[in-house]
Amino acid sequence: MENGGHATIPLLDEERAENFSNRESGNINGSCITHSISSSITIVLIFSVAVVFCGSFTFGCILGYSSPAESGIMDDFGLSAAEYSVFSSIMTLGVTISGVVSGKTADVISPRGSMWLSEVFCSVGWLAIVFAQNSWCLDLGRLINGLGVGLISYTVPMYISEITPKNVRGAFASAHMLVLCCGFAMTFMLGNIVSWRILALIGTVPCILHILCMFFIPESPRWLAKAGRGKDLEVALQRLRGENTDISQESAEIRRLHRNLSKTLGNKISRLVPAKICLFTYCWSRVDATATTCRGIKKNDDENMTLGFMTDFSSTFGTTTIALIQIPAVVIGVLLADRSGRRPFLIVSAIGMCLSCVIVGIAFLLEDLDQWKEITPIMILIGIVAYSAIYSVGFRGLPWVIISEIYPVNIKGVGGSLATFAVWFSSTVVIYAFNFMIDWNPAGTFFLFAIFSAATVVFTAILVPETKGRTLEEIQASMT
Repeated sequence: MENGGHATIPLLDEERAENFSNRESGNINGSCITHSISSSITIVLIFSVAVVFCGSFTFGCILGYSSPAESGIMDDFGLSAAEYSVFSSIMTLGVTISGVVSGKTADVISPRGSMWLSEVFCSVGWLAIVFAQNSWCLDLGRLINGLGVGLISYTVPMYISEITPKNVRGAFASAHMLVLCCGFAMTFMLGNIVSWRILALIGTVPCILHILCMFFIPESPRWLAKAGRGKDLEVALQRLRGENTDISQESAEIRRLHRNLSKTLGNKISRLVPAKICLFTYCWSRVDATATTCRGIKKNDDENMTLGFMTDFSSTFGTTTIALIQIPAVVIGVLLADRSGRRPFLIVSAIGMCLSCVIVGIAFLLEDLDQWKEITPIMILIGIVAYSAIYSVGFRGLPWVIISEIYPVNIKGVGGSLATFAVWFSSTVVIYAFNFMIDWNPAGTFFLFAIFSAATVVFTAILVPETKGRTLEEIQASMT
């Protein structure tokens, strides 16, 4: 798939190259060029996005695997709760490790090559779990899965943002999280029916499909511009926008921005600072989501819900509710991403997250005061489910969309690596610290999360740029 460090043109591009040459020499009548670039949604574009969504589905399957596989793996290998915790959490370590180089990998071998490599890692990890005969082989497979997820988590939204027209870019990139949630929910549901080995084997299906189909989608035009492959850029762009679309203006804009960035980048590295601040705040908004959804509904030894749930709410009910509520919530986010704008949507989402955490915090405070004990479990359930839904509507996917939009192509590798590493490292830290925080003060823990969400509202309103309806070149020129 690579040749001398560059991804080769897909097989179907040879015919497009010939057509483009004919067009340049006047063999194709200019009157056929009738479609607007901003509204060009072609079969090739839809197919390309569908192919990379296989990576999103793989991501969701890996995230959702450890919960339904828990009882089967612990019984078969005689693992303690602490030993299984290593298996379930070691994936995050793998994501953090590969996150350090995710952006640079996409820079060197192209976004398409990076996604291909990620699926190789994921396939190997799944197979290691399928054929595992001991716990260390399970842990190794889970770690390799994490290495693949670290590459997917940034490269997929980045590739989508670089190939889609500006009027649908937000919806297409946000749909990455919708497909992820579908993979998560499917894995969770199938885990109640099939064994953990079969479930892992099923996980290889989207990986293999993604690997095979990657050869038939075009490379990112922005990456081709950076690689100095102007002819291939125009071929890929023409293929994505359609045969009868005039791509000359968009192609010239991509080239012009790349030339300008190459000249001025050395004096403007400091412009990364606002993006770093934005990323840092987003990581702390992830704190709430990671802690609440990953640990907040974990069952303990007597099958009651932790965080004060009474036996009226079973563990399966809580986890199933959160798994399913995310899908319609993300659908809403996908439908509104390009209509309401990124920044207003993030502000509303952060306000909802803040209020949800306040509700949970008040419920725990009332329990400590021995007040309203009959309704506090209901308040906790409502708060956690509402938080999960509101987070899924906005902050689950939109920050990744913005991160993939604001970094100029010259520093996208560094910025992407920073984003992926910081998000997953913060998630690792908070997952580890959450139980200690709950033992310290359950109400205080959620009030602290509410404070971070409130700070996110203020920060987003003041500093986060609006990217709706603007080309990547317009966004990136304004950031440098």
